[in-house]
Amino acid sequence: MTTPISITPRGTATATENPAEAPSVTELVRERYGAAARRVLEAGDAASCCGPQSSCCGGSAFNGAVDPITSNLYVNGETDELPGAAVLASLGCGNPTALAALEPGQVVLDLGSGGGIDVILSARRVGPTGKAYGLDMTDDMLALARQNAAEAGIGNVEFLKGQIEAIPLPDESVDVIISNCVINLSGDKRAVLAEAFRVLKPGGRFAVSDVVVRGAVPAAVRRSMELWVGCVAGALEESEFLGLLESVGFVDASIEPTRVYRSEDARQFLQESGIDVDDHLDDIDGRFMAAFVRASKPQASSAA
Repeated sequence: MTTPISITPRGTATATENPAEAPSVTELVRERYGAAARRVLEAGDAASCCGPQSSCCGGSAFNGAVDPITSNLYVNGETDELPGAAVLASLGCGNPTALAALEPGQVVLDLGSGGGIDVILSARRVGPTGKAYGLDMTDDMLALARQNAAEAGIGNVEFLKGQIEAIPLPDESVDVIISNCVINLSGDKRAVLAEAFRVLKPGGRFAVSDVVVRGAVPAAVRRSMELWVGCVAGALEESEFLGLLESVGFVDASIEPTRVYRSEDARQFLQESGIDVDDHLDDIDGRFMAAFVRASKPQASSAA
């Protein structure tokens, strides 16, 4: 089950937790992502963000397997000049900075910026006349991201603490919103999309990588909190994602698959969840995909 979030005026998110629902999705995400950041901060370049039960990674760094979600997301040479800790702390499922077609002078916001890899790449693309914001709710990830940006010598960045359901930026202040496998972790995705719409300038673009579902998914997968933090159970079905984008005011929404996960890929992120893997492999083959989700805010519009 998820923790319901009530949205008060101006987007302030307030968790309304049922005592029986402990820990909440938000708490579990914060705990696991914070632990991933601390591993990198404490061990430096020899560390890995992944570990048993660690977010999208599924323990791959510890068992020698290649993680089907997080591996090979950035093209050769793209991360060569980035701090090693930024690369190690990347827990995404895509490369939104490459697909978003950023331009010099733009203001970019990364929802759930983690170790800062996509913020740093975005800052380089928009240049000194532009700016890249990173938003994260985890103190350790923010500390790691700021360290990485300083090490990379990037000055046109700013990392903000907050939740993606309540973006701490003014209305119509951002040209492009990116995100990398984070929106599916939210318990109130409509609030996230409404906030994204609010802070985008008229004509602004929503361009995120996320895990998306095609068709029905077994209930056991949906119920698993561990898989929710692992980027699977919280994923929206593609028609639902498109419908939510439209409902908050976006236009020209589309979903482009970038990587489709087969049943044997799924085995890696199901086997530690307590689910009988073999009973569900056929049911989920090809149902989960990493996708690039695009939409635009109309040139003249008011928030939904």
